[in-house]
Amino acid sequence: ARGEDTEHVPVWCMRQAGRYLPEFREWREGKDFFETCRSPEICCELTLQPLRRFPLDAAIIFSDILVVPQAMGMNVQMLTGKGPTFTEPLKEPEDLERLQAKVDVQKELGYVFKAITLTRHKLEGKVPLIGFTGAPWTLMSYMIEGGGSVTQSKAKRWLYRHPEASHMLLKMLADVIVEYLLGQVTAGAQALQVFESHAGILGPAQFKEFSLPYLRDIARRVKDRLKEPGQDVPMIVFAKDAHYGLEDLSQSHYEVVGLDWTIDPQSARERTGGKVSLQGNMDPCALYAPKVTLGAFLPLKMLKNAVEHFLSQIRSLSNGIFSS
Repeated sequence: ARGEDTEHVPVWCMRQAGRYLPEFREWREGKDFFETCRSPEICCELTLQPLRRFPLDAAIIFSDILVVPQAMGMNVQMLTGKGPTFTEPLKEPEDLERLQAKVDVQKELGYVFKAITLTRHKLEGKVPLIGFTGAPWTLMSYMIEGGGSVTQSKAKRWLYRHPEASHMLLKMLADVIVEYLLGQVTAGAQALQVFESHAGILGPAQFKEFSLPYLRDIARRVKDRLKEPGQDVPMIVFAKDAHYGLEDLSQSHYEVVGLDWTIDPQSARERTGGKVSLQGNMDPCALYAPKVTLGAFLPLKMLKNAVEHFLSQIRSLSNGIFSS
């Protein structure tokens, strides 16, 4: 994350815990999803399960981005076959009055902090533990849409018709998120990831107005509060499908920019100017490939491309030296 040399290329699967694990299905069977999230012991167990099977280089705490809207007073359920569902989504700006703007994160989200501390102890220093949150725009879109949506048309309607109320909601969310991330660090998180999962729904202009300023604000405020010695916590931003925002994201106070599979890594390296570490970008559906292809070709291709790009930079530099 800090751009330092490592013994090997680190591997972290963004969705470590999940239904591909029979032990995960066993622990989750018959339990309400958000009740699971509120149990530090179960979250710890689900976080550790993938590490018992695979030599991954990091762990990410088991939780969900929608615990933040819950902390602000919204009711969210995880319905089978439908996914996250808000019983009373936000419809008009007046509905913002229903939200709890000043959130006591220790009271409302303390179960996440307990899960992080418990997991740090159980990991015994074998791998670092990553904490995370959803970004303001992504959370706002869920809170207005009431669940998943392909077009996010209800949420985008707010951006066009109610820009002031939209900024008010985004700021409220950013304020809670900053305290939430700081609480995760205090609890033991060693890196933090901010997921802007719905960035691709926005065009470049709306991204610069309604997403990027809040991503920057969160990173800057968290880092300003973590200036004490020993609190150098790297931050990762993953703005899915925001290929148009790579340059801006690389200058937004994050040490790492996550890439989705639509972005060419060599191009991303050039566009970010070496200012940040890059993470990604294998297509998750590549896991459907035959085992021989997945095990040999895909990782080697990603590394080969990275090495070739590095060598081309060296050659260019050498030519420049010799020509001068």
